[in-house]
Amino acid sequence: MTRTLVLGGARSGKSAYAERLAAASGKQVIYLASATAGDAEMAARIAHHRARRPPAWTTVEAPVALGDQLLRWSSPERLVIVDCLTLWLSNLLFSAGTVYPEVGELELPALFHQQREQLERAVTQCAGDLVLVSNEIGLGLMPMGAIARRFMDEQGRLNQAMAAQCERALFVAAGLPLILKGDRC
Repeated sequence: MTRTLVLGGARSGKSAYAERLAAASGKQVIYLASATAGDAEMAARIAHHRARRPPAWTTVEAPVALGDQLLRWSSPERLVIVDCLTLWLSNLLFSAGTVYPEVGELELPALFHQQREQLERAVTQCAGDLVLVSNEIGLGLMPMGAIARRFMDEQGRLNQAMAAQCERALFVAAGLPLILKGDRC
């Protein structure tokens, strides 16, 4: 069993790279998708991702209960792709209409803590190969708003936790992988 974290910026080629890893594995692929189509533009993005996947791959929508789905679908004969942790984190941080104050300490919803713990447990317990896709958003300027800064902080913490649990970690820019941890993919 190999766990791989694929990081990159928006439109860096990270999802396509993760899909190439999955296709090369020769295993049955389960695609855990965290995106939800809240508007036409996001629906088009989701359709674009779906269109390039082989029809034999199984897609499972997992916008919140990602850890549960990972444990449900992982097995030695499968490779599970999680795409992507960033949208999943957004789903948790802004779940159930959570409203954050403009100033002061931003309290995270209980659902966030519960699901984050479940995901971390699931990554260590999964029974087959795993490829996690996540955005690296900490390379730019510090955001001005408290909510945006909190999101950046939580994304960074999540990426660090996943990298610690994975045997391999890569950073993708312009479709090209840079190996951060582990062997060549």
